[in-house]
Amino acid sequence: MEIDIQKTADGSQTLFVPSLEEHYHSIKGALTESQHIFIHMGFQACKCEEPRILEIGFGTGLNALLTIEEAEKTQRKTHYTSLERFPLSMEIIQQLDYPKLVQPQTAAFYLPLHQAPWNEWHEITSHFRLKKVECDFTQLTIKEQYDVIYYDAFAPEKQPEMWTQEIFNQMYECLATNGILVTYCAKGVVRRMLQSAGFTVERLPGPPNGKREILRGKRE
Repeated sequence: MEIDIQKTADGSQTLFVPSLEEHYHSIKGALTESQHIFIHMGFQACKCEEPRILEIGFGTGLNALLTIEEAEKTQRKTHYTSLERFPLSMEIIQQLDYPKLVQPQTAAFYLPLHQAPWNEWHEITSHFRLKKVECDFTQLTIKEQYDVIYYDAFAPEKQPEMWTQEIFNQMYECLATNGILVTYCAKGVVRRMLQSAGFTVERLPGPPNGKREILRGKRE
């Protein structure tokens, strides 16, 4: 798969896939988007002492890196499972600038995130435990329970199979009580599918200079 590295408006990089005409992150700010949606509206909104996080789309590892930074800051033991169908090559990963944009003590964990073996648990820090699973998410039945879901698949018009009622029904079932799902996508059809699955859905302000709204669903 051909991939181009591009600079976004906040100075951080993202990847562009010409065959899909799709970016991995917002061109208005990759770092800003991930920090706002998945850390501020996701991780920080979870009050569990040992949050269990499920990420749909490991991608560049940016969400995981920012979660490590927050887990270390708050000293919460975090169990992080990330699903990815198309792992990126180390050649691409080593060209991305994310380690330069986080705290120096966090930057050191970026390559270990990507070097960690697939399909098994790995201790990245004393507060962050990672399991990356290489799989086709649409063919997977999830049996574990999670406190937070980072739903970060490609956009519905690019990957419609990732945005179905069946998918969100499964997301609801694998959330613990008071668990939350956050996604950058605020389309009405996605909101209605979340509601049909059982979520209580909030429309929240999007990241600065980015999308106007994002969605957060809660299992009550």
